[in-house]
Amino acid sequence: MINKIYLTGFMGSGKSTIGPILANTLGWDFYDLDFVIEKKEGKKVSKIFEEKGEEYFRKLENETLLELSEKDNLIIALGGGTVTSQSNIDLMKKKGKIIYLKISPESAYKRLRFKRDRPVLTRDNTVNLEKDEFIKKIDELLNKRKKFYEQADITIETNNIPMGILVDKLAKLIQFNK
Repeated sequence: MINKIYLTGFMGSGKSTIGPILANTLGWDFYDLDFVIEKKEGKKVSKIFEEKGEEYFRKLENETLLELSEKDNLIIALGGGTVTSQSNIDLMKKKGKIIYLKISPESAYKRLRFKRDRPVLTRDNTVNLEKDEFIKKIDELLNKRKKFYEQADITIETNNIPMGILVDKLAKLIQFNK
């Protein structure tokens, strides 16, 4: 029986927006992995990256994922890079189902172009990139992560699909797969 859902996908794919609505629909708890980490550390993810580096953050991310995975009836919105660790993927597949919210580089650009709190994008001098360069950067990151995202149990496109329809679709998929 499925009682844990891990939402993965690129930045801006809708994990943190869809997650709480979906959890509410199912009567489950919702956790945003990055927010849980921020609460633990007392600082934003971008600050953790800046002060302690990505390796420290990924270790903290893995520990937090392990802790949350002990609970039942929950939806966890993962950080964009959580699935780049095979051990994280193995843990999630063992404990529940991974749902990949797939987004095109163009849609990601529209959702991210004014965001400045995304360390993977901002630390590589993408703050002032032109639209085409920014989309190219997103496409590069998506391609790097593709082999990880494709290990998800369920993939669902999020481009231009209204939130309500997406949540209904996901709720039905989860309930059908129980």
